[in-house]
Amino acid sequence: MGKGVEEGEVRRREVSIQICGLQFAYEGQPPLFAEFSLNVSPGSRCLLVGANGSGKTTLLRIMAGKHMVGGKDVVRVLNTSAFHDTSLVCSGDLAYLGGSWSKSVGSAGEVPLQGDFSAEHMIFGVEGVDPVRREKLIELLDIDLHWRMHKVSDGQRRRVQICMGLLHPFQVLLLDEVTVDLDVVARLDLLDFFKEECQERGATVVYATHIFDGLETWATDVAYIRDGELKRAEKLAELSELSSASNLLSVVESWLRSETKSTAKKVVKPPTRPSRPSPFDSTFRPSRHMAYYR
Repeated sequence: MGKGVEEGEVRRREVSIQICGLQFAYEGQPPLFAEFSLNVSPGSRCLLVGANGSGKTTLLRIMAGKHMVGGKDVVRVLNTSAFHDTSLVCSGDLAYLGGSWSKSVGSAGEVPLQGDFSAEHMIFGVEGVDPVRREKLIELLDIDLHWRMHKVSDGQRRRVQICMGLLHPFQVLLLDEVTVDLDVVARLDLLDFFKEECQERGATVVYATHIFDGLETWATDVAYIRDGELKRAEKLAELSELSSASNLLSVVESWLRSETKSTAKKVVKPPTRPSRPSPFDSTFRPSRHMAYYR
């Protein structure tokens, strides 16, 4: 094996997620991503930040293999094509938690989590689970197994969804605003669990959120996306703005406010149309059909 090939293999093993030259557009829409690249290393807890519509959810779904992109080497997760190799999801190595309120149940397909099911039925219906891990998650998320999914609150339903998504030990976890319905205590306990998974098992978490409380000491990396373009990608400890800012929220706020101002400058006012004279205007205006006398 040549030296170049060996070095390439080493670099691949050093990243959990590798995106190289991603191009993506929804049908009939302008490109959302053009030559987008991003690497996330094992053990990282990477925050994915950006304004609404910047492409965060689409990027997470692409990494989760839910959108096809050109070429098997464009988006690789754990050195495997995110879309073309379904073994990642089947093995539980790749987990995605987004806004979906459903689970796959055999030939029945997607079953909504708000149906008339108990939390116990949903959680214990997941096969091949370590009982110790299951009990830990039930306790961590303070889930009552007697909850009926069609009667509980959004926050309680979200806890069941999160529990089910974490029952299998993941190597890469993609989170899209999943903590928005949780109370402060549940959210912080869950973040501690993710941190423990990364530190003890070398797992990788990519977390898109607009809630930044307590994330200064939790996250290891930050990736800032603006209109489908990666503007910043660096270690949180090396983020220069954080040394002079009170918290991470103020840093992200400054990025987004700068983005808003920049967008406002690009707005071009439409040309002003010449006003038409009102038929009730008292000012006399000769028309081109009128004769002029001297």
